[in-house]
Amino acid sequence: MITYKIYSDIGNREVNEDSVGEQQKDENYLFILADGLGGHGHGECASNLAVTTSSEMFHGEYFQGKNEKEFLAQCFDCAQDIITMSQKETREYVDMKTTMVLLLISGNRAYWGHIGDSRLYYFKKNKMVTRTLDHSVPQMLVSTGEIKEKDIRGHEDRSRLLRVVGSPWMNGHAYDISEGIDLNKSQAFLLCSDGFWEQITEKEMMQCLKKADTVDAWLDRMVEIVNENGKGSDMDNNSAIAVWVEPENK
Repeated sequence: MITYKIYSDIGNREVNEDSVGEQQKDENYLFILADGLGGHGHGECASNLAVTTSSEMFHGEYFQGKNEKEFLAQCFDCAQDIITMSQKETREYVDMKTTMVLLLISGNRAYWGHIGDSRLYYFKKNKMVTRTLDHSVPQMLVSTGEIKEKDIRGHEDRSRLLRVVGSPWMNGHAYDISEGIDLNKSQAFLLCSDGFWEQITEKEMMQCLKKADTVDAWLDRMVEIVNENGKGSDMDNNSAIAVWVEPENK
């Protein structure tokens, strides 16, 4: 059984450039979160195009006959094509770009993919198993040992992204896609924009998960922490999708 809750807040900005979406067909689910970039370059348009494109593909012929990893790759590729085409056709859209993170639940398996610094966290037995690695300057500095993981939050170059939808891609593609996991025990996923995860630690996410008895309670408590930690600051748009997987035979 799949339960989920979606949240998006404008923060202290004039426009919410985050877009979120969920689609369901039979036993398949697609969760999408995108964080638009460009300010006056219409980042909100870019993120909306990413979500809309993936949603339409999920319900169209693209998902039929494709394996899950191929489908996710096509979501990123098509979003890139549509956004770069819009940049060329409309001058005001020339600088619009977006991050993108997807979670596909297909039967008893889950797959995910991402580009940029919007994240997916995967939890099992109330513990974080893994998270996507940002395509950003601070994440690169972590990989080279120049800074520690905890230093990403608040780093002066945290907003400098190395790969996004809408920028030129080198070597064919710029996104990462997981190998997929079996859904045979109680598990949880969190998709979120940087405006969300920068205001809450992984330890706090796990504490909230351990205490929650529903997916709604889990996300609601995390939102409270995000708002508490961001109080008095120039809070960015912050969005999240929380997903619980509870097998029928639990």
